[in-house]
Amino acid sequence: METDRGVVLATERYGSAESWKYFAKDEVMERRRDGREGESRGNSIVGVFKTVFLPQGYPESVSDDYLHYQFWDTLQAFSSSLSGTLATQASLKGVGVGNQEATVAAATVTWILRDGTGMLGRILFAWHKGSKLDSEAKKWRLFADVLNDIAMFVEILAPYFPAFFTLIVCTAGVFKSLVGVAGGATRAALTVHQARRDNMADISAKDGSQETLVNLAGLLVSLMLIPLVTDNTILTLSLFFLFTVLHLFANYKAVRSVVMETFNEARLSIVLQQYVRDGQILSPLEANQREPVFFELRKTVPIRLGVRLQEVVQSPEELNLALKENNMPYLLGVRNGCVCVCLGPEASVRDEIRAMCQAVWLSNTLSPPTQQQQSPWEIVHESHKLMDKIFNPFLKGVEAAGWDVKRTLLDWDEWRVEWKTKTN
Repeated sequence: METDRGVVLATERYGSAESWKYFAKDEVMERRRDGREGESRGNSIVGVFKTVFLPQGYPESVSDDYLHYQFWDTLQAFSSSLSGTLATQASLKGVGVGNQEATVAAATVTWILRDGTGMLGRILFAWHKGSKLDSEAKKWRLFADVLNDIAMFVEILAPYFPAFFTLIVCTAGVFKSLVGVAGGATRAALTVHQARRDNMADISAKDGSQETLVNLAGLLVSLMLIPLVTDNTILTLSLFFLFTVLHLFANYKAVRSVVMETFNEARLSIVLQQYVRDGQILSPLEANQREPVFFELRKTVPIRLGVRLQEVVQSPEELNLALKENNMPYLLGVRNGCVCVCLGPEASVRDEIRAMCQAVWLSNTLSPPTQQQQSPWEIVHESHKLMDKIFNPFLKGVEAAGWDVKRTLLDWDEWRVEWKTKTN
């Protein structure tokens, strides 16, 4: 190919950001950029910013919701930084900074107690809720930020109750320890979602750079705020509530902007119910927009996945009932107000999705708890027949709609059971 610049020898590009051509003219090779000049990655202000703060290969190397999420995440981090300054000032005042009668030993003991209770809270929370943080990352991310704001509010009020100051700051320390576990774990879960080239480390590093820049900006603003709020309770509380409202709003928008293509219980339930109702398959965007991001008082029969055999059946007769109409590597039963699923060791991800679909249908059918005309086992048998009829077209539909069915975020426990196909 020959142009007025010479013969085109080669072309190269840097993702979707830059495109270059090599020309040969008068036995000299020259490299020229396609399109507008002066926007090369690393050779302009915008280019330097992208290199420093965005993952390599952006936007192809991250999920489509990355930029929207990071915008709101940056805004919430900035407002949280300012709220944290007000809380820190109150804590320092409470332990005696500026008070000649306060002792270093008393302040140190208070700080040690706060940190110690926080460490215990971190261990207990990770033990009790660790497995839930992947499957319900949005809810726990929002929970962490709400709890963080509550902890900072408690710290601001602590100096006004000197008799209970140590108890109050220890309580705030426990809250913040829960925030650390839930916030850190859900951030990791969201990073897995955003990483489209196995580039989790790069995304995490750049997220850290973004947060550091925001905290630096918050530090500069805080330096201007501190002289204004010192010994001014009304202004301190007013600014805190302003920053808290901004923080919670930004967090809500951030989790709402995340569009996950893998099924958890909530997203699968939303898609399945829509399909059973009118045959429509919701896209990941539509289902994520309907997914609840706040914890709710459960209105449906709870579902327990991967339980022990005795939590599904408790006699040979019940095992035969569980196997009736069922040729799948899982057993379902209704016991103690829960839909329980017992999984076989050979079950695939497809089987897990089908079992969850069946459990969701059972849960919705049995909710709210009313006087049932049929026995629970009869309803279980109906669910097997329904899945035999609808599951294959449903699975093809969700794959075509863009859902990832090769893995799930369903909250399975580790019990796996092998059973006889028939008992006497």
